[in-house]
Amino acid sequence: MNDEQTRARFESLTLPLMKDAYNLARWLMRNEPDAEDVVQDSYLKAFRFFEKFRTEGNARAWFLRIVRNTCYDALSARNLKEKELVPEGEINDIEDTTPGPCASVVAKATIETVRKAIEALPVDFREVVVLRELEGLSYKEISDVAGIPLGTVMSRLSRARDQLQLLLRERKENDEL
Repeated sequence: MNDEQTRARFESLTLPLMKDAYNLARWLMRNEPDAEDVVQDSYLKAFRFFEKFRTEGNARAWFLRIVRNTCYDALSARNLKEKELVPEGEINDIEDTTPGPCASVVAKATIETVRKAIEALPVDFREVVVLRELEGLSYKEISDVAGIPLGTVMSRLSRARDQLQLLLRERKENDEL
């Protein structure tokens, strides 16, 4: 395969995934400029290592794993403290998405409340929630993206959902007071 064919194949596999890549990066990085930088860096990394991608492999999981790893590298580099709250203005910039299984609690919550609750989760939990509930990845795909065992995916997702429910209940109770 010549360089032009390789570039065309790479673009056909990755360009449709850019929205997914940005969404994951936005949730992990917590701001748009950093998310844009991470996606651009990830795209370049993916192109550089494209010859190692297996044709029969899952391009979405492969590319999102690169995005995820680039996010974590960027977060480590700037020593972001995950317990800091997101500035109020940034929460409104997150694209609307439909939350998943916590239906009884989430259905009563506003989109903003859900966004704040997701933002408040530790990064490991936030990551699996975004990949499963917002991006619709299977447990196996999340395992591939995050580089963790399937059981860990299920455990983190369960604990993340429990924490989300708790956060949403607390916010609802505080709003009723």
